[in-house]
Amino acid sequence: MASALLRRLGAMVLTLALSSFIIYAGIYAAPGDPVTFLIGNPENITPERIAAVRAEYHLDQPLVGQYASWAQGVLHGDLGTSFFYQQPVSDLLASRLPVTLTLVAMATVLFVVIGVALGVASALGRGGPLDSLITSATTFVNSVPNFVVALVLVSVFAVQLRWFPVAGDGAGFADTLYHLTLPAIALALGSLALISRVTRQTMVEQQALDHVEAARSYGLGTRLIVSRHILRNSLGPVITMCGLTVAGMLAGTTVIESVFGLNGIGSLLVESINTHDFAVVQAVLLYMVLAYMVVTILVDLLYPLLDPRTLIRSDRS
Repeated sequence: MASALLRRLGAMVLTLALSSFIIYAGIYAAPGDPVTFLIGNPENITPERIAAVRAEYHLDQPLVGQYASWAQGVLHGDLGTSFFYQQPVSDLLASRLPVTLTLVAMATVLFVVIGVALGVASALGRGGPLDSLITSATTFVNSVPNFVVALVLVSVFAVQLRWFPVAGDGAGFADTLYHLTLPAIALALGSLALISRVTRQTMVEQQALDHVEAARSYGLGTRLIVSRHILRNSLGPVITMCGLTVAGMLAGTTVIESVFGLNGIGSLLVESINTHDFAVVQAVLLYMVLAYMVVTILVDLLYPLLDPRTLIRSDRS
């Protein structure tokens, strides 16, 4: 277990290093001279000003040298300064991150609870009308882009019925939850359908295994068989998919935050791209990569607790 964990952490550090270099190089490989964006007003573009900006942002160094200076600052907690907002990037991320994390947490609760419940109901009623209804509904929901779902929710529940606010992330805990209800639903629907289908498929596979048939032959009740032998053994793939879905959400709230006017990390990325705020774009992309990696590592650590056979295979290898 320890050796497997060390291998995962080593792979994570290597992947993060390569990703950070690609992010840094990709930003400065974009069309146009970054100096002109950093200076801003064309009237301020003079040879002296250009030289000063290049020295300030280490643009007078080779690409590897620029990356090394930036990476050294990141390792010390210095993500640079936003030239558009005129404040440290770390402070900017800290002010936007709670909204995104709260949104993802609410969406996670929705798609895990409802998705698993629908998957269980569909698997237990396989071939029946309830199974057909759930399968059809989840297939349809999974095929609709989340920005379409978001626009429909805003149109119906915010504009016409006026049950929820059209935009904004609220002030205070209760008001924030109220404002984030529609965005969380829009973010969760597609994932809910996916988790439902994964739960159904894994439970159907478990129902056909020998140990389940043996439990039935011993006269165990249906509820006991489902909870102890079918659902429990189905949790591994389901939790893995839930973890990957959460990781994707942490890096993919851009559309939902833009539609609902939320001050989160996703909307910050859009604003920074539009204003060519390179330091913020680099920091947000690095956060997205790191968030995805951390969640997947946690899922890898959790999986052996659900299925000890995975831990035995890992130790043998």
